Parts: sequence; C-alpha cells; structure tokens
Amino acid sequence: MDWHSHIDAYCERIDPGFWSEPINALTNLAFLAAALWIWPRTNGLPLARALAAILFGIGIGSFLFHTFATPWAALMDVVPIGAFILLYLFAVHRDVIGLGLWPALGATALFIPFAAITVPLLGMLPFFGISAFYWTVPILLVIYALALHRTPHITRGFLTGAGLLALSISARSVDETLCNFIPFGTHFLWHVFNAVMLAWMILVYRRHMLAGAARDR
Repeated sequence: MDWHSHIDAYCERIDPGFWSEPINALTNLAFLAAALWIWPRTNGLPLARALAAILFGIGIGSFLFHTFATPWAALMDVVPIGAFILLYLFAVHRDVIGLGLWPALGATALFIPFAAITVPLLGMLPFFGISAFYWTVPILLVIYALALHRTPHITRGFLTGAGLLALSISARSVDETLCNFIPFGTHFLWHVFNAVMLAWMILVYRRHMLAGAARDR
C-alpha cells in the first residue's frame, strides 16, 4: 500500500490540496469543542476522562484525514473512533451491567465478531452499505437499551444516542449522492452531529456512575 496516495472520497474535495476540504476540515473543531466542554464535567471518573481524551483525538485524526487525504491519515481518522467504541463498550459491561474486569473485556471483544457478521450484511443493503461499519453502533445501542430497560435513564440515553448517530451516519452516507445539489456535500454534518452524540454518551455514562455513587452513600 502507498501510504501517501491521494484519497478523494467526498464532494468537497476537488484536488489533492491540503485545504481542498475546508468545511470538512474545520468542522472537526466540533469534536475538540465537545471534548473540552465535557472534560470538566467528567467528575474525575477515569473512563469518562479517557473517553473525553479520545473524543479530542477523533477531532485531530479526522482533521488530518480531511487535509492530507492519504491512507496514513485515514488510519489516524478511524483508530480513535474504534478506540472510543471499544472503551465505551467496556465501560457499559463493567460499570453499567456490572461484569468483572475479565468478563467485561471478553464481552467487549465480542464486538469484533459482531461487526464481522453485521458489516457484510449491511453492505448488501442500499444506503446502509456506504457506512456499513458505523451502523453497527446504533444497532448495538438499541440492543443494549432494550436489554437494560430496567435502568430507564440508560435506556433513554442510549436510544437518544442511537437516534443522534443515525442522523449523523445518514449525513455521511448521502454526501456523494447529493454532490450535484450541494457542491460542498453533507459530510460536515457527520462531524457536528457525531461530536454532539459522543459528548452525550459520555454524559449518559457519567450520570449513571454518579447515580450509583449517590445510592451507595
């Protein structure tokens, strides 16, 4: 693989230049702003702070991809997203469901076969195929929301997060389809909605942890 080859994947990019995607690049500030906003609201919870740090990293990685637009930059884009998904799943398994460390790690690792089965199936569907991997997350959020229905604040939080993410992924998926109508595309909305959604999910986790701490007093 040529790690420095040019990737042209979005409406806004018309040449290999660094600032060929100014809107897509600059809207990554939404991730940075969300991370900086959520950081002082983590109440010092280690996993919440780690998630906030990864959220900041998502903004940096995505900015690199939408400016350099190369395979190495694409890797910098997707690695923090994958890290956020896996760490959040671990937090859910350990701190919401109440599994021990190793069972929580094992349950988190099941995301890999889940994605391996789900992504090819979603890839065969119109519209969903473009962002097949990302659709695994709102699907999981709905599954966990239903499974945790005895914890209403988690159910509401996860369903809200799933709705926000579905809106975000939809904006990502129609970007190239709407090029003739919206020359700068709709991918930038993926950044904005996703930043809101990820900050929201950290808040959901924080509220659950604080509620548990209040009960234990």
